[in-house]
Amino acid sequence: MFNNKTILITGATGSFGKTFIKLLLKKYKLKKIVVFSRDEVKQFEMQQSGQFDSKVMRYFIGDVRDFNRLNLAMDGVDFVVHAAALKQVPTAEYNPFEVVKTNVIGAQNVIDACFNNNVKKVIALSTDKAASPINLYGATKLASDKLFIAANNYKGSRRSIFSVVRYGNVMNSRGSVLPLFLKQAEKGILKITHKKMTRFNINLNEGINFVIKSFKRMLGGEIFVPKIPSFKIIDLANAIDPKIKKQFIGIRPGEKLHEEMISASDSPNSLEFKDYYVIAPKSEFANWNVNKYMRINKEKKFKKLEEGFTYISLNNPSYLSIKDLKLLVKKNKDA
Repeated sequence: MFNNKTILITGATGSFGKTFIKLLLKKYKLKKIVVFSRDEVKQFEMQQSGQFDSKVMRYFIGDVRDFNRLNLAMDGVDFVVHAAALKQVPTAEYNPFEVVKTNVIGAQNVIDACFNNNVKKVIALSTDKAASPINLYGATKLASDKLFIAANNYKGSRRSIFSVVRYGNVMNSRGSVLPLFLKQAEKGILKITHKKMTRFNINLNEGINFVIKSFKRMLGGEIFVPKIPSFKIIDLANAIDPKIKKQFIGIRPGEKLHEEMISASDSPNSLEFKDYYVIAPKSEFANWNVNKYMRINKEKKFKKLEEGFTYISLNNPSYLSIKDLKLLVKKNKDA
C-alpha cells in the first residue's frame, strides 16, 4: 500500500512518529516520508541519529496551527497520519485555549490541507480520554475526532477519506506512567494518584501495526478501537518494586479513575470484530455500510454491540498481571 507513495506524519518527532518511521523504512519502499513537527532540535537529533538515514526522508519545521505551512508540506502527499497534539492533562487544564488551538484548530487545518492537496487517506490518532471526556484534553480530542469523521461528509469530488484510531496508554512512550515511575524509583518513592486507578495498555509497535491495518481497512468515517488489556496502577508500582515507599497523592485535575474507549452513547453504532471494534459513522454518512466494509476487508463475521455497552479499563475482561507487568518493565529498561 505504501510502496512508491509519500506519507506525512504530523508530530513525527514524538514516540509514535519515530517508531512508525523506523518500521516504514524497514518494510516499505516509499517515495518520501515527510516529518512535520515544530521542534527543530528533535528533527536535528533524528537526522543525526543514523536510524533515519535514508534518501526518502524530508523534514519540515512547522506547526499544525499554521495552515499555510501545512498546505505547502502536503504537496504530493498520498497518506497522512495526524499524531501532533498537546497531550498533558494538567497542562491542558491550566492552558486551555493553547490546547484548543493545537488540538481543534490544528485538526481542521490538517483536514483542509489534505483536501487542498487531494491526499488519499488520513488517519488521526485519538485517545481513550476522548470517550465521555471530563478534561479539556479529552474534550479537544473528541472535537478533533468529530471533525475528521465529519470531513467525509462534505468532501465532494475529492478522493480524501478520513478515519480515527483510538487507543489507551502507551506504556513506554514519552510522558507515560512507566518512564515516570522508573524516574521516581531512583529517588526511592513512587507517587501514585489512587490505589484503584486502572488504565488500558498498548505498546508502540502494537499501536503502529494497528494504524497500518486501519489504513487498509478504512472506508472513511470509522473510529477504530483495538482490543487491548488493562492494568492496575498499583500493580505496575509493585511490579517495579513491591517494597518501595508509595505515596498516594490523589487524582490530578481532569484525571479519571478509569479510562473509557467506547461509551454507552457510542454503543448503538459500534461493531465488534475478533481483535478490534469499529465505531461506525451514523446513518447520515451514506458512503459507509457494514456489508461493503465486510466485503472489502474479507471479514467473515461481526457482532453488533448491545445498547449500553461500554469498553472501560475497569471492566475489561483482559488484565495484565504483576508478572506480565514485570516483563514489560524489564523490556522497557533493556530498550
